[in-house]
Amino acid sequence: MINLIGINRKIDLTMLLSVILLCIYGAIAVFSATQSNASASGDQYFLLKKEILAMLIGFIALIVMTLGDYNRWKTYIVPLYILNIVLLMVVLAIGSSHKGAQSWFEIGSFQLQPSEFSKLILIVTLASFFANRRSQLDSIQDLGMSLLHVGIPLLLVLLQPDLGTALCYVAILLGMMLVAGFPARHFAILAIAGIIVVFCAVQFHVLQDYQLSRLTVFVNPDNDPRGAGYNLLQSKIAVGSGQFFGKGLFSGTQTRLQFLPERHTDFIFSVIGEEAGFIGAALLLILFLVLIVRGIRTAAYSKNMFGTLLAAGIVSLWLFQILVNIGMTIGLMPITGIPLPFVSYGNSSLMVHLMSVGILLNVYTRSYV
Repeated sequence: MINLIGINRKIDLTMLLSVILLCIYGAIAVFSATQSNASASGDQYFLLKKEILAMLIGFIALIVMTLGDYNRWKTYIVPLYILNIVLLMVVLAIGSSHKGAQSWFEIGSFQLQPSEFSKLILIVTLASFFANRRSQLDSIQDLGMSLLHVGIPLLLVLLQPDLGTALCYVAILLGMMLVAGFPARHFAILAIAGIIVVFCAVQFHVLQDYQLSRLTVFVNPDNDPRGAGYNLLQSKIAVGSGQFFGKGLFSGTQTRLQFLPERHTDFIFSVIGEEAGFIGAALLLILFLVLIVRGIRTAAYSKNMFGTLLAAGIVSLWLFQILVNIGMTIGLMPITGIPLPFVSYGNSSLMVHLMSVGILLNVYTRSYV
């Protein structure tokens, strides 16, 4: 008889199973979202094939990340951080542009987005930085060094420009600061600084026009139903029309008639809501809940602060992306272009999230050694 308890102590089967189900769920949703428009180019499986290839590479990377002892990664923190900055600078110089953002390297038909990998590098380097200074994280200098650590890659990402990824960096920083034990006054300082930055960005026209429009239609999408408010209105129609059981797989009219924009990337949840209804959306949320709970459990049971902070950074990233992506599709959050982990189409995003699972599995396994 297979000793599942023994195996589960070596590898978190619950987390692994929920991730596999999320990837399958995402592949089906992506195929449904792209089937109608991909067929016009001659291969209706083109994007699905790329997604499955990225998934296979991601699972290989997941296995690699589970091997060895994660504590040895501290040795490579400085080269990793420098590599992160160099990649973000190179993509600004020679990267390809898509919808106004210069964020990708083209490798054949494959696209790699350094800013996605940057999220993971930031978590690893920040975890090492906080773990090494745990007993000293109470001064303004500590706060300043933390902001500098995140601020350099954040500024480079804003120059692309990619506001969504920059906000992910902020979420990672705040989540890890909370777990690292920064005093409450530092969060108050950050909140005041954030308000000042947003006020100045609006006052001095730092934000792009389309970014301001997104904030305006978030308050009232009917102000511009054929322009800035179009995406949100179509998304809400798609989700609402799915009702309890949905219209059926590959049968969503908003999706197949291409009323729903960015349906395979930012608005993949709208496709699920329309075709799988409340039942399908609830199942997806349950899988995410299992993933988050297992991530928090990994953080809590880690044998050292470095492992706890690694898990905290990954959970913070997932939680932020899930809440913002789903929130923006149903009108609870402004549209920011943040993908849904494991589900939205995106080669780099999928690979990075699978690597994140590998890191959590590594920390989980070491907690029982």
